[in-house]
Amino acid sequence: MMKSMVRTAIAALALLASTVVSAPAFSSTYLQCVPYARAASGIQLFGNARDWWQMAAGRYERGRTPRPGAVMQFAATRAMPIGHVAVVSRIVSDREVLISHSNWSPINGRRGQIERNVRAVDVSAAGDWSSVRVWYAPIRDLGLRANPINGFIYPNADSSTTIAGQTTIAQAQTQTGSVGN
Repeated sequence: MMKSMVRTAIAALALLASTVVSAPAFSSTYLQCVPYARAASGIQLFGNARDWWQMAAGRYERGRTPRPGAVMQFAATRAMPIGHVAVVSRIVSDREVLISHSNWSPINGRRGQIERNVRAVDVSAAGDWSSVRVWYAPIRDLGLRANPINGFIYPNADSSTTIAGQTTIAQAQTQTGSVGN
């Protein structure tokens, strides 16, 4: 009995240590979209991407218009049952933005990679950003699937973080009013 409790305690400590030490938001092996979007935008929401829209209610401003630094929140679908989140890096036109996100395209045969400043195009009939097509690296073009989005979650003025010494999108927007490459 005591041996079992000791093993359980050691396993729990090892698991805890691995989450602290590995810092998944900065891992070079596999990165989910949520930790990347949280770190890049400063929006402090947790859980699956599909839940961010509801979790943001009352905590962050939400809307249908893209802004640099905002999180584009993709609705859950059969193809994406836990949704997706990406950070708007730049507005290209009223129907196109550049986004930065993780775990979308397999790059060099591996998922969990960060893609910076890739195209997302509003393909909704009403031009309301309710459906987008996103750059997909394996075909070197926009993906074939239209993806429903709930909208954009805007960071608070004080939402800013630094990733490995780099200024994030939220900080750059606050400090300069625009986002560079």
